Amino acid sequence: MSATITVLDSTLAGETTNEIQLHIATETPDVRELIRSRVYQEVKDYNAGLGERFRGLVQPAGSTQVAGGFRLPKRQKIDWQEQFRVCVEAFERGHILILLDDRQLESLDERLELRSTTRVNFLRLVPLVGG
Repeated sequence: MSATITVLDSTLAGETTNEIQLHIATETPDVRELIRSRVYQEVKDYNAGLGERFRGLVQPAGSTQVAGGFRLPKRQKIDWQEQFRVCVEAFERGHILILLDDRQLESLDERLELRSTTRVNFLRLVPLVGG
């Protein structure tokens, strides 16, 4: 069975900078699948419209940070797999924290139980630049 959850990006000061509803194929994913689903969805949404800004967790290579996201030098598709690789590496190095209903997740293999009320908060501790 699948789950739809609320995913937030927040600053260390507690300010929410992005909020999305994320559909995940299973109610019991591991942390790796949670990250993959989140990165895949935000890149898919951007690539479908190729808007002016990419609002995602990982800064695409060659982009500049602007209010509300990242601007690429030209409208181009982003590689979700490279974004995913950078995000997983950052999680493993402690450069991002992931909170599930205010509980810190610590392992990529940790199994989660998701409900419709679940809130996942991504806190970026350092800038993440990907592909």
